[in-house]
Order: sequence, then C-alpha cells, then structure tokens
Amino acid sequence: MARIGVLSVSDGRDHVHARNADFVRRKQSELVASLRSAGHEVLEVAEPLSSGPEATGAARRVAAAGADLTVLYYAVWAFPRFTMLAAGELDTPLALVASTDPTEPGLVGMLAAGGALDQVGRGHHRLWGEPGDAELAADIGALATAASAVAGLRGCTFGRFGGRPMGMNTAVANTDQWQRLFGVDVEEIDQYELVLRARHAEQGEVDTAREWLERHAGAVHYDGDKLTPELLERQIRSYLAVREIIAERGLDFSGIKAQPELTENFATMDVTEALLNDPYDWNGPKRPHVCATEADMDGALTMKLFGHVSGTPVLFADVRHYHPERDLWDLCNSGQHATWFAARSDDPAVNLAKVELFPEVFFFPAGGASVRHVAAPGTMTLGRLTRSDGNYRMQLVLGEFVEPDAETTEELMRLSTPEWPHAFARLDVTAETFLSRFGANHIHAVPGDHRAELRAVAEQLDIELEEWTRG
Repeated sequence: MARIGVLSVSDGRDHVHARNADFVRRKQSELVASLRSAGHEVLEVAEPLSSGPEATGAARRVAAAGADLTVLYYAVWAFPRFTMLAAGELDTPLALVASTDPTEPGLVGMLAAGGALDQVGRGHHRLWGEPGDAELAADIGALATAASAVAGLRGCTFGRFGGRPMGMNTAVANTDQWQRLFGVDVEEIDQYELVLRARHAEQGEVDTAREWLERHAGAVHYDGDKLTPELLERQIRSYLAVREIIAERGLDFSGIKAQPELTENFATMDVTEALLNDPYDWNGPKRPHVCATEADMDGALTMKLFGHVSGTPVLFADVRHYHPERDLWDLCNSGQHATWFAARSDDPAVNLAKVELFPEVFFFPAGGASVRHVAAPGTMTLGRLTRSDGNYRMQLVLGEFVEPDAETTEELMRLSTPEWPHAFARLDVTAETFLSRFGANHIHAVPGDHRAELRAVAEQLDIELEEWTRG
C-alpha cells in the first residue's frame, strides 16, 4: 500500500477558523480512518491550515516524510492561497478532496483551489464524497498506489543481458528517454557473464534445487537428449548466476536476450526466468524479480508497474493465436510464465503440481526444460507500454483467463506448442480492434481489475492512455 499525506485547508479569518476547526478535524479524522482501514499508511497533519506559514510548514513536513500522494482536504470554505503555498512545497501528485456535507461549502473551497492550480499549470486530481465512504477511499488509494508505482521507478536500474533479440524493434527502448520519463538507468551486461558464473554455482544448492523441482513438479519429462538432469541443472545454475549478478550490480528488474546465442549453444532461460518472476524458490518465499524474456525493455517496464499496483507476479506472453469460434486468445511464450500463475497459490507445491517440465522444441537446439502449465482462471488486467512515433502510451484492457475442460485444453495446446505455458483468455475488446491497434507481440497481465491505478499511472507519467472495451 501507499503513503498518503493528508492536510486540511481552512479559512484564514481567525474567528471563522475558530468556529470551523473542530468540524474540520472531525471530518479529517473520518477520512484518515477510512484510508487506514484500506491498508494505507497515512501521514496526517492534525491541525487545519489557516495561515501561510502553517501551509508551507506542514507541506514541507509531509514532503520530508516521503508521501507518495498528498491529499488536500476541503471540509469548509478555504483560502485558495493556502493551497497554492502548500502545493509549491510538494513534488508529489495532488488530490483535492471535498466533503459533500451540505452544511459547509467544502465543494466551493475545492473548486476555488483547483481553479487556482489550473491557472499556474499545476496538475491535480479532484474527488469528493463523505469522508468515511469506502468508494472515496478506494479512489484516493488508486491514485496513491499509482503515485507509488511511478515514484518507485525513479532511481531503478534495469539489467539488460544481451542486446536486441532476433531483430525485435519493440524489445529495445531509448535509454535517454527512459532516464528522462521514468528515471530508470540501464546496465548492459554481456550474456557470457551469465555463462561464466553458471559454471561456478555451488553443486549442493544445484542438487537441492533439481530435487525440489523433481519432487514438486507434476512431471519432469527427461528424454536423454533435449532434457537431461544435467541440462536442468545448467538452467538452475543460470538462475543462481543471474541472482548473483542482480545482487552485485543492484539491479531492480532485468531482461535476458537468450535467443539465439544461449538457446543454440548453452540452454534456454525458461527455468531461470520463471523462478526469477516467482515469489518463491527451493529456499522459501522471496520477492519476485521482474525478468523479461527476449530482453524486452518495455515489457519489463510494464511488468514493473503492473507488479507494483497489483502486488503479485506479472504474466509475460506472446499473443500467439485467436480462436474466433470460441472468442478465445491463446497467450503463449516459451519463456517465463511464472509458475505462480498455474494456481496462484501461496503454497509453491500447489502451483508446481500443475507444472510439467518438457524437453525444449526444435527452435532451441541447446535444449533444457520448458515450463509448461495453464494459467488459472480469473479476472485479469492486461496491457503494455508501447510506443507510437516515439511517444509512450499505455494500452489497457480487462479480460478473463478461462480454463476449458481437460480435453479442450489439450486440443488447443496441441494446435500451437503444447510444451510451452499457456493462458487462455477472453478480452473485453474485439479481435479486429486489438489486432489492428496493439503495439507489440508481447502482452502482460495481473489478477484483478487494476485499471483505475493504471489510468492514474498513465496520467501521472503524462503518457497517452488507450483503453479498450467492447461497448
């Protein structure tokens, strides 16, 4: 959850403020309690702002405390200049929130303050409602979560292992643009570093990891050729090598090119990427590390944002096929569907029971295990950051992962690549619109409806939002 600063703005006339102060405090307390009940950390300025020095001083304290979003609350008529002074000390997004109690002109105070901010070009959001209203708290929470996600990018480092994969333009972004728009640095790492370090992984841990996968996975289909215990261990060693590099270089998220150098001469990165994106490994729970296959930079950036707003791992997939007779999309890619998506359980054994490790297919002569499972059903938010004429946009759609019966599932997987992971989805957009407009072959998804937060992310980043529905 996010950190929200709350300041109430009041009247600058001493006798009016004295009359209103208790009313304002009571309304603010209700709002703060509602936000805390929703799980947010609230940095509350207890006394309403009724002078210029109070406004600047309180705003500076909130800024120093590291708020993600600042709420300026209007329960009564408030002098707009106090809002302007406070806003001048704040670099967080602003939410102007008005009480709708008809006994006092809170809406008037918000509109006067909002108009003043408009005149100087200071962006802000406006919300209104009763302070204890759960819907109002949810709207404020969405803005705060978005602000936390955007702020969380600044100062991050993306580790790019390898370069552009297979001539894929959409996998490569302008590092200057990333620094300017998102505050993200890019650390270039040769894939050979991964190979070298994998050789020196500690054998005892490698054995533990292989045995853990063999014990918990639904099946490990060793074939003596493309998938052997030695090749699976090489993939585990790669995971340990990447983890070591992440720690040494302070990488916040990453991507691995893999194709064709590693997939033809070493091993695929499917196991490595799946485990990095999972919230666990054989050592127990861990924080997911966003890692995009094919070193997809905008894909990884999307996943970083999606993961922040959802608090879950993020799916990465190709838009593989559309079955018009079923209105069903097959989202499938050789790399890194996190195994968590198989059942979305907190218990890795529950997820891994639905996962099978298959020998890699002919695309990848170096071999290794492909991490096959079908994503569990449920509501999903899907989309991606893409670029049009050099400008970023957020393309967004609500959908649902579905789980056909076992026979249909096997039939659908056989029609594409049965050894790879699949998510079967229905999207709230026509195939004609989606295929005509979507700006990449890779798509990303998180459980639940997080469109409100992602709309706010787009607004706060000042990038275009392209959201689709069938309506």
